[in-house]
Amino acid sequence: MTQPPKPAPVPAPPRPTYGLVAVAVPSGRVTRPVFGRHGFAEGALVTDWPAIVGAAIAHHTLPVRIRFPAKERTDGTLIVKVASGAFALEMQHLEPLILEKINGYFGWNAVARLRLIQGPLPETTRRKPPAPEPPPLPPDSQAAINLARVEDPDLREALARLGRRIAKS
Repeated sequence: MTQPPKPAPVPAPPRPTYGLVAVAVPSGRVTRPVFGRHGFAEGALVTDWPAIVGAAIAHHTLPVRIRFPAKERTDGTLIVKVASGAFALEMQHLEPLILEKINGYFGWNAVARLRLIQGPLPETTRRKPPAPEPPPLPPDSQAAINLARVEDPDLREALARLGRRIAKS
């Protein structure tokens, strides 16, 4: 004797929230339809891009979409917009490392290859590159500070950086 199939469970309506709510909680409901059209199940890949690939790479790139094979959610192709042809060449060399970082972020083999397109990045996504190191102190300034007597190497380096900044201003 066969039993009739169970009816599908009805999802519970969203519970009303009172008081303060973190913005990240309801933003998923708002961004999911937009990011979903571009293959991003969650917008986290776009929003966390600098944390995933690092600030230096994120400054020159922007993830555009993920294309998965039919009826699959693994081994996709991530389409990345690159600001210049020179950096696109760099991205080709870094592809295995970047894929490892992306798949480590997802926790499964979500992306199998990168497809690079070249074009200008929107100004809102352009991030400032890391600030360059200040130049070393001139010899006469180093003698005035006399850092040789400082025993702790971390403190000595911090004081040297402070001296360089003061001398620069």
